[in-house]
Amino acid sequence: MTRTRLLHPTVPALAVLGLLGGLAAPLAHAQQQQHRIITLSPSLTETVCALGHCAELVGTDRYSSWPGTVAKLPKVGGLQDAQIERIVALRPDMVLLGPRSRAGERLSALGVPVQVFDARTHADLQRMLLSVGQSLGESARAAELVARIDRELDAAARRMPAHLRGRSVYVEVGVGPTAASAASFIGETIARLGLVNIVPGDLGLFPRVNAEMVVRGAPDLLIGPAASLMNLAERPGWSGMRALRQHQVCQLDADRMDLLSRPGPRLGEAAHMLVDCLSGLPQALR
Repeated sequence: MTRTRLLHPTVPALAVLGLLGGLAAPLAHAQQQQHRIITLSPSLTETVCALGHCAELVGTDRYSSWPGTVAKLPKVGGLQDAQIERIVALRPDMVLLGPRSRAGERLSALGVPVQVFDARTHADLQRMLLSVGQSLGESARAAELVARIDRELDAAARRMPAHLRGRSVYVEVGVGPTAASAASFIGETIARLGLVNIVPGDLGLFPRVNAEMVVRGAPDLLIGPAASLMNLAERPGWSGMRALRQHQVCQLDADRMDLLSRPGPRLGEAAHMLVDCLSGLPQALR
């Protein structure tokens, strides 16, 4: 199976870790410009912070919650209802947003510098991390972050219990129900862990699916938000599904769903979280 690897040419480890000594610090400080950054997606907020520029954030979307320090920042709406006047009042010199935001054209027309990113796959995420890193003068740090995520994905795959490898899985991410297909970044993470997604990529990245389709797919494992997976047996035909009978259901709380649903620097952490959840299920599939 072909898989996307988040790899990039390595950089000197001492430079990445900031351990070059007293001579390097003044030079780095002189080269780095201080920005006023606004992010309009949690993934971009986390990326800015992972690259060491959290202190330069002056506003975020309402859903950004990690790291905890961003909770104190002004909130400027979301993808569909960004507060343009408030964004302009915060005097940003860099606004980072996703392609589905309605704010980009309006902000550009007002002279606000805007950068648009679309991280829907692992390859998209790699490009986003490297591009934001370049904009922040952190190209080396971004390259190491990309390589670190890839190492974390490999490490998570090695931790997957042998009796679960090759099993089929259905991943629900929202109401509708909405699923993560094999083509999405979540689907790619699932594949890296050695699992088989029953929702094909040709349906779109995050398609709405019907109950009958999932029943026909007969997944061995179910993953999704606890709030929507609590009453699965009430869905038409689901009560006889093997995954339910054998209690092979990972119900994720809000924090873990946020972790899984954000294509950002914590992608490797999300993979380890999935392994932890699946490893804790009864070993009925042996």
